[in-house]
Amino acid sequence: MYLPHNFFKDRRLSEIVENQTTYAAENAALHVFETHGAAKEIQLRFANPVLASMLEGKKVMHLNGQQAFTFLPGESLIMPSDELMTIDFPEARMDNPTRCLAMELSQDNIRTTVQRMNEQMTKPDGKEWQHLDFNFHFPNDDGIHQIIQRLIYLFAENHPSKDIFVNNMIQELIIRILQVNTRERYSKESRDMGTSHRLAFVINYIREHIQKSFTIEELSAKAYMSTSNFYKVFKNEMGMSPVDFINKERIAMAMKLLKDPKCNITDVFVRCGFSNRSYFNRVFKKFMDQSPTEYLQGIS
Repeated sequence: MYLPHNFFKDRRLSEIVENQTTYAAENAALHVFETHGAAKEIQLRFANPVLASMLEGKKVMHLNGQQAFTFLPGESLIMPSDELMTIDFPEARMDNPTRCLAMELSQDNIRTTVQRMNEQMTKPDGKEWQHLDFNFHFPNDDGIHQIIQRLIYLFAENHPSKDIFVNNMIQELIIRILQVNTRERYSKESRDMGTSHRLAFVINYIREHIQKSFTIEELSAKAYMSTSNFYKVFKNEMGMSPVDFINKERIAMAMKLLKDPKCNITDVFVRCGFSNRSYFNRVFKKFMDQSPTEYLQGIS
């Protein structure tokens, strides 16, 4: 993720620690914080819910008495309004700055988006989408990465329709974050949900039979849904198609197996359910932005 050229041209660097550049829109604000020197226990809070995303460098975050965690580029964090953050910058310096964005979100925008999701994106168990799960720390998937990058550009652009563009993109961002949160919940809790939750049952079935070849017809039958309804519900709730989810699970398994020196690439793609090496390579590169061979070279 990168900052546009006009950011560096127009911003004023007046503070070494948490130098702030702010862009305002009708229902949101974007703050870019830069730190050019090591610092500890810097405190910060916002009046609205915030999406924080790391751009460069490394922070150590302390939230609400929770165990401290490292915050790195490619990761985001959702925080509620008025939460006190305490931040350490162990490695920041002039030639290695830490840059992070904080996007303040309107409570009304969040509420309206969740309401639309409940009207148009029905969950299979009849439960409603809830508001953002605060203090949710997650890696950006490709969709969220692209939206945040686009929002950085829109906030910094002086366009007459800026408020409309920003508002629409933030609604999509909220939907995608809720879907990521749902995937995370299924990842951790699907076994505990048991057979009473149809989507959780299908996810467990996929994981327990990852080597076999699946069809949408088979999976929809497991969920006691029509094929079209299963595909729609799965994609709405998980934020990806069943095929992409299966491949994502297979690549996660492949990454673990590739770390085992006893496994060669042929062993790995067969054990992960891929029919041939060529397809395995394409899917691996789609999710990891590098080939299996390049990944192996990086961990050796």
